[in-house]
Amino acid sequence: MAEKKPLKITETVLRDAHQSLIATRMTTEQMLPIIGKMDEIGFHAVECWGGATFDACLRFLKEDPWERLRKLKDGFKKTKLQMLFRGQNILGYRPYADDVVEYFVQKSIANGIDIIRIFDCLNDVRNLQTAVTACNKEKGHAQVALSYTLGDAYTLDYWTEMAKKVEDLGAHSL
Repeated sequence: MAEKKPLKITETVLRDAHQSLIATRMTTEQMLPIIGKMDEIGFHAVECWGGATFDACLRFLKEDPWERLRKLKDGFKKTKLQMLFRGQNILGYRPYADDVVEYFVQKSIANGIDIIRIFDCLNDVRNLQTAVTACNKEKGHAQVALSYTLGDAYTLDYWTEMAKKVEDLGAHSL
C-alpha cells in the first residue's frame, strides 16, 4: 500500500484574492487583525506577496512592501509564507539580469518568505532556472508552477517532459 501524504493547502487570499477582488488596495494594517486567526487554521502556507502586491504597496498605498512582509511574518507563527515570482521577470513584466533576480530572491527569503512559487507564462525553463537556483542557495522552497493550456501540442508526453525539466532545475515541488 502506498504511503499516504498529507494534503497541504495554500491560502491565497492575501495575494490573489486581494489582488483580484479588492484591486490591491488593502493596507497592511487592514490585514493584520485576521493574521492570528488565519495562523490557527492549519494552512501549509499563505501566499501573501508577489505579483501586483509589491507594486500596489509602492504606487497606491505608499507602503514599504518589505515592511509589509516582515509584519506578516511576525504574525504568522505556524504558517509558512509564500510568494508568487515571475521567473526572470521577478514581479514585473520585463526580464532582469541574473544578479538582480538572485538578490531579490535572497532579500525575499531574508525578510520572511519560505516558499517561492516560480512561473514563466510560456513555460520557458530558461526563465525559471536563475530563480530556482537562487531559492535553493538561500534554503528556500522552490516551487515551480506550469502555465497549463490546451492544444494539439500539449500532450501527456509534453507535460511529462516539462515535469522532468522542472525536476532537473532543482525545484522542490511542482
